[in-house]
Parts: sequence; C-alpha cells; structure tokens
Amino acid sequence: MKHSQQFNYHDSINVLNSSYGPGFNLGIISNLKLGKYFDLRFTPALSFAEKNLDYRLIEDQTAKRTIESIYLNFPLTVRYKSDPVQDMRVYVLGGVKYGLDLASNAEARKADSQVKVGRHNISAEFGGGLQFFFPLFIFSPEIKISHGLLNVHARDRNLQYSNVIDKLFTRTILISLHFEG
Repeated sequence: MKHSQQFNYHDSINVLNSSYGPGFNLGIISNLKLGKYFDLRFTPALSFAEKNLDYRLIEDQTAKRTIESIYLNFPLTVRYKSDPVQDMRVYVLGGVKYGLDLASNAEARKADSQVKVGRHNISAEFGGGLQFFFPLFIFSPEIKISHGLLNVHARDRNLQYSNVIDKLFTRTILISLHFEG
C-alpha cells in the first residue's frame, strides 16, 4: 500500500496499515513437458481471500476495513526439476498470473465506508517444492509467492477511507498440496 498526498493533510486518520488475511485456493493442474527438466504449467484456480486495512483515527479510535475477494486466477509458470533421488525430486518455478476479482466493488454506488478495488490484476510468481513419488500418484507440497504488478485500488476521492490510499497492491504467500495421477 502506498499513501496518497491526502493522507498527509487528513485531519481524522492518523495511521493506516495493511495486515494479513486468510484465504483458500482450489484449482486444477495442466502440465506440458518441455524436456527432461522443464515443464510449462497452467493451473487455473478459484481463490477466496481477504485484504485488511487498519485505520487509527483521532483520539485513539480504530477502524478496520476488510476487502473480500473471490479471484479467478490463471497462472502460467515454468518449472525446473532436479533429477530424482530415490522417490523424491526438488523443483523451482516462476511465471505470471492473471487474476479476475469476481467480488470487485469498484462499481458500487453505496460504499460510504468502503475501499474500492478493481477487477483485474497481474502478478509475478515464484516458488519451489518437492515431488514425492508413490506407486499410484505423485504428492507435491509447494510454496509460491505472488507479487501484484497492477494497482488494484479504484480510487474515489469522496470516500474517507479510500482517498488516503494512492496505490494498493496484492501480495500472496500460497502453500499448496498437489496430487497428480
């Protein structure tokens, strides 16, 4: 989050911070082998997430705004795998992700106490994981970090909690458990 110039001159909001919120992700895996060590992966998913903004107002009053999002994510990543050692392999991955927020409130008319966010987001992703080979399936725990590249804040100068924000970016840490047949 980046504060706007209005934040410096605002008389009722003293502090504005963002905090972590929970989420849940459910998706499928499409994998194309590009060689012995490289894969191209498309893993569309439905993701439920929260963005929390904590405001400290005058006289030590507080206000919290929670922005709930339902994203339809379309990540495209390249994965580099090591040689298997016994029944395990290590991999790293990187790529881009397009996200469409189905719960975007950018067009809301009655939003006096809201912070509006836009529908579209593009993120850079990187991460790594392990593959464990079992007789009938492959189990892969994975961790990915996603860094939003687009400003998702739909600025509205008429809203008190919105006009103190200049830019709002998404940051996600995703822990996944993949089961491949």
